[in-house]
Amino acid sequence: MTADLDIPALSVFVFFFLLVTVMGFVAARWRRPETLAHLDEWGLGGRKFGTWITWFLIGGDFYTAYTVIAVPALVYAVGAYGFFALPYTIIVYPFVFAVMPVLWQAAKDKGYVTAGDVVYGTYGSRALELAVAVTGVIATMPYIALQLIGMEVAIKALGLHGEIPLILAFLVLAFYTYSSGLRAPALIAFVKDIMIYVVVLVAIAIVPSKLGGYGAVFDAADAAFKAKGSGGILLSPAQILPYASLALGSALAAFMYPHTLTGIFASSGGNTIRKNAVMLPAYTLLLGLLAMLGYMGHAAGLKVASNNDIVPALFKTLFPSWFAGFAFAAIAIGALVPAAVMSIGAANLFSRNVWKAYVNPNVTSAGEAQVAKITSMLVKIGALVAILVLPTQFALDLQLLGGLWILQTLPALVFGLYVSWFRAPALLAGWAVGFVAGSAIAWSDGLKPLHTLTLGDAKLTLYTGLLALAVNIVVAVVVNASLSLGGRSPAVAAGR
Repeated sequence: MTADLDIPALSVFVFFFLLVTVMGFVAARWRRPETLAHLDEWGLGGRKFGTWITWFLIGGDFYTAYTVIAVPALVYAVGAYGFFALPYTIIVYPFVFAVMPVLWQAAKDKGYVTAGDVVYGTYGSRALELAVAVTGVIATMPYIALQLIGMEVAIKALGLHGEIPLILAFLVLAFYTYSSGLRAPALIAFVKDIMIYVVVLVAIAIVPSKLGGYGAVFDAADAAFKAKGSGGILLSPAQILPYASLALGSALAAFMYPHTLTGIFASSGGNTIRKNAVMLPAYTLLLGLLAMLGYMGHAAGLKVASNNDIVPALFKTLFPSWFAGFAFAAIAIGALVPAAVMSIGAANLFSRNVWKAYVNPNVTSAGEAQVAKITSMLVKIGALVAILVLPTQFALDLQLLGGLWILQTLPALVFGLYVSWFRAPALLAGWAVGFVAGSAIAWSDGLKPLHTLTLGDAKLTLYTGLLALAVNIVVAVVVNASLSLGGRSPAVAAGR
């Protein structure tokens, strides 16, 4: 308890947090599963989620609490460049429409639960399966940590300081995920997304009216960037190529993450996924409106210690306490949904592609589900410890590398859906070179997402993950061609 404790805001916050906690445990009985002691039921909700449930679930875990905090914070800090998330979430849906129904059908026909299952089923290589599984797990953990950072920002805005509130929220998340599996975040996603929509729509209607209209908001932001000497409300010519490459690379990586694939595999059919690819851009509109809060922070004359504080500061300054509490509850619940799906996705990978593949090949279905439940707890504990013990910047840096790493699994996961030419050793070599080279480049650049290539007199600045993917594909093609010229049989080349 602290002197700046906001009782009305805290009361509203606690009400909604208790509401979703009850829903999380009730979800175990939702849609009447015969048993949760099976990975299809615990980890994929029985593969029966229709269009609306899938829309809320994918939207709920794709547009996270950290998105609500970080996107306006980036726009507040650098201006137009922070809007790169908009084209990224426009590019990604045609990719989902074209590729994900094919991937879902393969998973349904063969009983695949994870990306590692798909890779092993396609190429028969345990090494490639392990590479994809381990990449998925290590790329997901810092992503979960970022959700806890978003929740921590919302809790501190209520006047609650210290680590106890965050630990309690974590325990709630951990226990209802263990109990109800994917049904819990799927059910809570309805509440989370409706609350986020209400918060954003109210904010974009009320805030400009208090600040003199949208013209005044843009003028104030423009003046702030000019006074600072960096950033702006329009992109400079030098920013266009890096902006585009960052959007493209992020779009290709988005549905390689275990949590987004879990939402896809849990769908009831290919048409459900196609309908969602058409409907999900509604969230892109929401994201654009959300990003505008960064400019509104300048118009309100706010000065914050950390850019991540700009959204909470805006609500605390311009809204009554009860609505600020509602907004903070929306952000905190917005952390619970993706964190739960992420931990389930990582747990499915470990259970299927590490435990069953290497530790206990004869594990029963109930044993698989139990291993996944325990792993989901351990993954969340790891993320919590990272937030409590390590500097926040460490989680941010790892998340940057996580996007680069998960992008390197795209050739192994997607190419086999369309062509049978590639062999496992070639894809594994491409993954390894892309993973190591991309990490080394990012490290040499001080863990920045962009790298500048010098080609004669020309300089090109591009997203490092996209550069690493290009190297990955070139190596895979060269190695595969070498194997083919060497006359090795496909089975031998595939490592079978």
